[in-house]
Amino acid sequence: MQFTPDLMPSDVSGHAVYDPKTESFKIRRGPVFTHLLLADEINRAPAKTQSALLEVMQEGQVTIEGRSFALAPPFMALGHAEPGRAGGHLPLPEAQLDRFLLKVLIGYPKPEDEKRLGRGGHQRSQRW
Repeated sequence: MQFTPDLMPSDVSGHAVYDPKTESFKIRRGPVFTHLLLADEINRAPAKTQSALLEVMQEGQVTIEGRSFALAPPFMALGHAEPGRAGGHLPLPEAQLDRFLLKVLIGYPKPEDEKRLGRGGHQRSQRW
């Protein structure tokens, strides 16, 4: 799921949709109703949208229109955050970071390693 500045909490959790045939509201479940959610650039989304995802991560449930819906286990969220120095991105608050089990920092490769990748990317990788 691509997190963008215009993403709404209901885009994550789901929402109620009016059905004129039955004259009632039906719940349309959002993308968090899955076993593995890939959240790309989570720190681009507004705080309320991030909170919708974090509720799922912490509570194992989703609240839509005042009703709680439990997620079927297992549930895992993998989140990618852009560095705080990138434009339009803010670091996640500590209260949100503690929902993640681990944090992996991936930097750029050394110039010589990058050249080696460019020359032999199609072949079996060798030990570096």
